[in-house]
Amino acid sequence: MLIPELAAWNDGKGIDVESWISGIGRFDHAIGYCTIFWPEFVVHDDCVFRHSIDAGTYRDWMNSCGGNRTTVEAGVNHQHILDLFVNLEFQPSKDVILYIGSLLKDMWSCKLNRDFPARRFDVKFLYEDDAELVDYQVTFFQRR
Repeated sequence: MLIPELAAWNDGKGIDVESWISGIGRFDHAIGYCTIFWPEFVVHDDCVFRHSIDAGTYRDWMNSCGGNRTTVEAGVNHQHILDLFVNLEFQPSKDVILYIGSLLKDMWSCKLNRDFPARRFDVKFLYEDDAELVDYQVTFFQRR
C-alpha cells in the first residue's frame, strides 16, 4: 500500500485517498508540489531548465561540464526523489519512490512536449534496484 495511513482512518475501516486529502490536505502544500511536478520551464542560452538559473551559476556549470549544454541540463535539472521529503514522518518504501519517480518523469515529459513542441527531450528516471533510495532521481535534457 502506497499510503499506509489510509487503513488507520475511520476506526480502522480505512478511507479513500480523496477523502483523506480533503481532511488533511493543505492548499499551500498542493501548490508547492504542483510547482515541482508541473514546473514553469525557462530557457537560458538555448538550454531548458525547470527553474531560473543565474548567469554565474550557469557559467560555473558550463565550465565544469566542458561547455556541453546537454550535460549542464541533465545536472541542473536532476531531482532526487527523497530530497522532496526531508522531514519524513514515515519511511517510504521502494514502491513509493518508484511511483513518485515514474509519475514525475511522465509529468515532466508531458509538460516539456507541450511547452516546447519543436524540441526533443530525454526525461529519465534514474535508479538501480540495488541502489540506496537516496540515489533515485529524475532529470531531463534536450536531444541535440
